[in-house]
Amino acid sequence: MVATVFGELWRLEPLAPQKKAMWRREMEWLLCVSDSIVELVPSVQQFPGGGTYEVMATRPRSDLYINLPALKKLDGMLLGMLDGFQDTKFWYVDRGILLGDSKECDDAYSPGRGRTSVRQEEKWWLPSPKLPPNGLCEDDRKRLQQCRDCTNQILKAAMAINSSVLAEMEIPGAYIESLPKNGKACLGEIIYRYITADQFSPECLLDCLDLSSEHHTLDVANRIEAAVHVWRLKDHKKHLNTVKARRSWGGKVKGLVADGGGDKNHSLAQRADTLLQSLKHRFPGLPQTALDMAKIQYNKDVGQSILESYSRVMESLAFNIMARIDDVLYVDDSIKRCAAAESISLFNRGGFGGLPIQKRMTPSPFSIQHTPYASPPFATPSFCSSSPITGSPCSPRRMHTAKRNGLKDTTDSTKSEKAASAEFERVWSYTGNLSARRMSSDAPERD
Repeated sequence: MVATVFGELWRLEPLAPQKKAMWRREMEWLLCVSDSIVELVPSVQQFPGGGTYEVMATRPRSDLYINLPALKKLDGMLLGMLDGFQDTKFWYVDRGILLGDSKECDDAYSPGRGRTSVRQEEKWWLPSPKLPPNGLCEDDRKRLQQCRDCTNQILKAAMAINSSVLAEMEIPGAYIESLPKNGKACLGEIIYRYITADQFSPECLLDCLDLSSEHHTLDVANRIEAAVHVWRLKDHKKHLNTVKARRSWGGKVKGLVADGGGDKNHSLAQRADTLLQSLKHRFPGLPQTALDMAKIQYNKDVGQSILESYSRVMESLAFNIMARIDDVLYVDDSIKRCAAAESISLFNRGGFGGLPIQKRMTPSPFSIQHTPYASPPFATPSFCSSSPITGSPCSPRRMHTAKRNGLKDTTDSTKSEKAASAEFERVWSYTGNLSARRMSSDAPERD
């Protein structure tokens, strides 16, 4: 039923009405069995004449009475959250469809560029979320982040209920029979040497282990958990043997000698359990261990089976909703990061250090720099030993150019020299007039 209703939760959208109705109907039929799982508690009732008497009344079993209403509440919250994704600013596109106008970054899924990210390649079967060109607005992103935070709290609550139910289940005999005879065979040489050392630190030991993959981490957790139960069984057997032996005087002396071995097994079991809890705290999303699967397989308590399966379904549903929200937020971050990178590149393209370089304006031929008024403050140039002006034919630049181009046509060179000579005479005759006017205090004014 769970696979039929939530097996294809690939989009953030409301459930189909048929699936929602089927889920509620089937869950009501399944949970009605829990009404018959009761326990007897003392209750005080009154006689019609005024007296009281104590009778045993029935009520739902304590674990069902506490956890089952909580799971129903989490179920309603998750379905209500899915119903809220109706008018969204994002949509989904199948992987086979290519969009030529995709403007996302290369690190996001952009089929128009023929490239996908590692995150999208790992989920090749899921449709890709699409957003507007500028991404989500602040209100939509804030609302999506709030939904994710709420789903994360629901996930933690479902995981806590599932863990408590599994802890209350009895350890099956098949698991006990499969355990090795001693803790060293369970842990291996390295872990056993660290646990039995005088100075023990679970965090330092975990840092020394190979926890690079989920498979290795789960294998370490299974070995540590097996060692815990091996040492606990040994401690329990020695405790029973000690109680039986102390009934006689000779057994009391043997019991005093045997107390050291019992304390050692108890201490090692505590160290291994501390190491296991540290490992689960470091990897909260660790799959179920071999002991958990054995408990689920061999469990005979109907009430515990209902709570365990219901909490596991809520845990899976909350995790999937969080994953879909993370996909949308990932694409939004990629779009905004791409826009920021493009804006920075455009700004840096203008100059060094983020400062745009001003373009050099070509001076106009009608500028004041090409007139005699360019020398401050309207000083009249006179013949001196300074370098000649750029426009004169006697300037070094003009002479160097003439020498370099001396092998050109003689007719063109003669014409250019005559034109330059005429221009030179006009400039200096005009300058002489200005000098004469200044002497007579009749300088021309600027236009």
